[in-house]
Amino acid sequence: MKIYESYEDLPKLKLPYGNDVYISDSTIRDGSQMPGIVLSREHKLQIYEYLHEIGIEKLEAFVFNKRDRDAVDLMFDIGYEFPEITGWARASRADIDKILEVDGIKETGILMSVSDTHIFSKMKLSGRAEAEVKYLDALQYAVDHGLRTRAHLEDMTRADNYGFVFPLVEKIMEIDPNCIIRVCDTVGYGMPFVSIDEPYGIPKIVQHLKKEIGVKNIETHIHDDYGFGSASSIAGFWHGANWTSVTFLGIGERAGNSEMEKILLFLEDRIEGFSKYNLEPVTRFAAFMEKELGLRVPRNKAVVGKNIFAHESGIHAAGVLKNPFNYEPYPPELVGGKRLLLIGDSSGLEVIRYKVQETLNDLLDIETIVEKDDRRLLKIQNEIQKLYDNEERVSSISDEELLAYVERYFLYQPICSPGRSGRGKLKNKVKVANSEEEKLKE
Repeated sequence: MKIYESYEDLPKLKLPYGNDVYISDSTIRDGSQMPGIVLSREHKLQIYEYLHEIGIEKLEAFVFNKRDRDAVDLMFDIGYEFPEITGWARASRADIDKILEVDGIKETGILMSVSDTHIFSKMKLSGRAEAEVKYLDALQYAVDHGLRTRAHLEDMTRADNYGFVFPLVEKIMEIDPNCIIRVCDTVGYGMPFVSIDEPYGIPKIVQHLKKEIGVKNIETHIHDDYGFGSASSIAGFWHGANWTSVTFLGIGERAGNSEMEKILLFLEDRIEGFSKYNLEPVTRFAAFMEKELGLRVPRNKAVVGKNIFAHESGIHAAGVLKNPFNYEPYPPELVGGKRLLLIGDSSGLEVIRYKVQETLNDLLDIETIVEKDDRRLLKIQNEIQKLYDNEERVSSISDEELLAYVERYFLYQPICSPGRSGRGKLKNKVKVANSEEEKLKE
């Protein structure tokens, strides 16, 4: 029987098609549409820097106004090869002309609303035939002017795919065989389950595009209204898509988008032979978004939350001290995080011992050993528990408060044997001595 005792022991998963997969980030484009979010040029440049540091292949940007174009120009001035800066346009020649005005953009997405509710209610077109003519004309215009294209099939998970969208895709492929077909789950109706057919089944849609139509490049763009965003993006990869469009922290309209950091972590940590993204910046990236944009990152948010590597309960903290693999699915360093042991109402003696010993080491600049049966630890634990028992406390014990306990019970009593050397550092590890009063009781 296989025994799993370390991260290295765990088997990796394999993408069934063995396909290379890529990330197109839309934080600057779709993310900027999040209510209450305003991205300045400086914000966009810093996001561009983070995406470069992580290794993201593409980002898409608006170029409709001067502020947007100025930011894109500044990105091009930096001169990174990746992420490639791509454009976004509605299905109109005028919009595509805006893309063509920006020196350096070689690819654009073209919005093609394909559900009947969008064709009739939103766009006020006469029907599917008019929509098809409009979309194909815009695509042909972009191709004729030397642009690579992405067809953004908006609201595909509420559309008649067999009756309208798949035949439209066949005509798109005739114009541009390398066009990236973006499966847009615009209101989050899509689901990642294999057994669900269109319009909701992301696997079935991707498989039909790949196997029946022969689409070379398939991309998912999933909104998170029902919480399936990242799962549906991964399902897309699982069934043959080679791109997914995401935003950092999932920012965007309504419930937002598939979260880049979750998908990156899954690929890097769980998929066999996959190692091309650098996840170390993601925690810093999240802190930047929180500080500069006023976003609130929940403490328990996957990958970047402050509590991801925080342990308070006695069982968890003791388990992590013995072997982090016991309760941490991946090392903190992978995502630029830091392990944090907290003392609270569920903390056991082991975490208190560890924190007391850590505090003494920092204070005295010596390496000490505090035994778990030290009576002073029990006194500190009893005092802390009284705070919670009397309901005077609703938060963890801060490092400053623990320092006060350490000073009270340890520093005002003999701490260690007198054998010292140099600047007061002990020659060897020493056990912290009991007080004279406690020695007499022994």
